[in-house]
This record gives sequence, structure tokens and C-alpha cells, in this order.
Amino acid sequence: MKRDYSDPLYKAWRQKVRQRDHGICQWPNCSNSKKLHVHHINKWASNAHLRYDINNGITLCKAHHDMVKNNEDSYIEFFSKLLSNKHYDK
Repeated sequence: MKRDYSDPLYKAWRQKVRQRDHGICQWPNCSNSKKLHVHHINKWASNAHLRYDINNGITLCKAHHDMVKNNEDSYIEFFSKLLSNKHYDK
């Protein structure tokens, strides 16, 4: 399935991830709030059951998102631990 960025489910998922992450890049020691991307921790193409799971997303600035591109698998554990260590306001 090809990703449709205008799909209401996909838009809602991105919005929920950004809200959870308080609209800032979640990379350690980065607080960029400009040019944000919502990144799938486990790849979109090979994890259909996780596509809209908020716990499979993380907000990254463009620079950090570009840094992990084409090497996503090596960041799965890093991002999962990063999110599990965050204390989000309810």
C-alpha cells in the first residue's frame, strides 16, 4: 500500500504524535519546533499493523529525520527507549 499523506487516518496519527511530543523534536538535546516530521519507528511498508499506532511514531526535526533516513532499522531500539523514558503530561 502506498502512503497517502492526505488520508484522514494518517493526518490524525501525525497530529497525535506531534501533540504527545509537545511539538518539538524528540532527539536528545534538540528542541527544534520548526520543519517537523513524524517518523515511523518501525517502517510503514513492512509493519501495516503499526501504521497508526501512536507508539510507533516520533517527532523529529528535518535535520534529525534526514539523518536516520535509509538507516531506520538501526534506530528502532534507540527511539523505542527514548519514548519509554519520556514522561508525558496527561
